[in-house]
Amino acid sequence: MKKERQFFQGMQTPNKKILSKQSLCANKNYQFCNWLKRPLNSKQINYALAVAKTLHFRKAAEICFVSPSTLSNAITEMENQLGVKIFERDNKKVFVTELGREILEKSKTIKMQLEDIQKISESTKAPLSHNLSIGIIPTVSPFILPYLLPKLRSDFPKLKLKVTEAQSENLLIMLENGEIDMAVLALPYNIRGLKSYKFWQENFYWISTKKDTRSKRNKIKAKELDLNELILLEEGNCLKDHVLSACKISDDAQHDIKATSLNTLIQLVKGGMGTTLIPEMALEQLIKGNKNLSMTELDESGTHREIALIVRQNYYGERDAEILCSILKQELDIRFSKQ
Repeated sequence: MKKERQFFQGMQTPNKKILSKQSLCANKNYQFCNWLKRPLNSKQINYALAVAKTLHFRKAAEICFVSPSTLSNAITEMENQLGVKIFERDNKKVFVTELGREILEKSKTIKMQLEDIQKISESTKAPLSHNLSIGIIPTVSPFILPYLLPKLRSDFPKLKLKVTEAQSENLLIMLENGEIDMAVLALPYNIRGLKSYKFWQENFYWISTKKDTRSKRNKIKAKELDLNELILLEEGNCLKDHVLSACKISDDAQHDIKATSLNTLIQLVKGGMGTTLIPEMALEQLIKGNKNLSMTELDESGTHREIALIVRQNYYGERDAEILCSILKQELDIRFSKQ
């Protein structure tokens, strides 16, 4: 009992050698002061990544749905906690410092890991019953989304889907950075080690006016096309690369006119400016019902392009990806009567 009384008395008597957290932080020369401060939080990380993306505090605040002052204060607090300047800013520009780049790179990884933790818990719930962000390329989205979205809304009412339309390279960057969960791309394309779920393959069709004598054929070889009148999409669009590959032609052997959308290509053909090649899934929307245009299947060996759902390796929503692919394939099969 005597020993116990001495023990508790010792706990009640302050030891002069042991300083409280408050007294340590009051001592500006104490080197562990920063260590004792509260750790960073996920909001600070999200705010910092938004500023790095936009290089603009007001725009970053809009993305994060907070006031500019709230975001600015959080960034300042984060910099004070770390003892490092992440951003240099003046009235006109925002710059990321050298150390800031390292911190932001680590922050991206942390953000993705936190999201993966959330996905683990969501994976135990019913499939497609949570938030999901998907990116999709412009040469696919108009021909899939009108059938996919109503189906998902009907079968998975708890799903909160966010869709982003962008070119393949931008979507891959967004996927790698954790900005989207999945991406619908056309292959072949360098997906940089990411995982793919292929759900559709198709050929190209040559589009011309019915005045062209070749339009009477069921199929046409690439060598029978007049390359000087062939209008394709602009540089950077994977569909153009797929067309060139299927036809085995060079990049400089086509029309001087370049377009940014399939609809523009069709309107140019309709106006007598040349001919073009488009994927099978676009035929119903762009060609059928147009009395002045003709479609002829391109007779070249191999699959001209494949459509796939792309996710990160070890993505925890693998079950969702498989279900989504199944729905996409089913809807396209129904639309094009493929077995």
